[in-house]
Amino acid sequence: MSITIAKLAKAGAVGVETVRYYQKRGLLNEPNRPSSGGFRSYGEADVRRLRFIRQAQAAGFTLEEIGELLALEATEDRLRAREMAQVRVGALDVKIAVLRSARDALERLAKECGAGIGRACPILSAFDGDSAVVLPS
Repeated sequence: MSITIAKLAKAGAVGVETVRYYQKRGLLNEPNRPSSGGFRSYGEADVRRLRFIRQAQAAGFTLEEIGELLALEATEDRLRAREMAQVRVGALDVKIAVLRSARDALERLAKECGAGIGRACPILSAFDGDSAVVLPS
């Protein structure tokens, strides 16, 4: 398999500039330009690596952490990889708690809005800087 950077980007559901950015960050290899002056070509391993990067980002890992995970792949340091995953799970748990709190607050505001007659809608008031209702950020 030999594909262009555009096809690599498409296979990874990113733009070409994102691929170049990952290359600058050292997350993806940049193949040498052929001496014949053609296009750089990428293979299946590059597609897999790009998809790994995207999936790790979706799980909330930073690019620095993804770089470390990629380096761990070569050493098969499962202990460190597991530790990184556990830290990420903890951060996601915190984020989930914040989102649940925001959801509960909005649900409560929606109920109050539906029940109120002749007063300002609490949903609209909640986003006013002077409001006593505070949604988690």
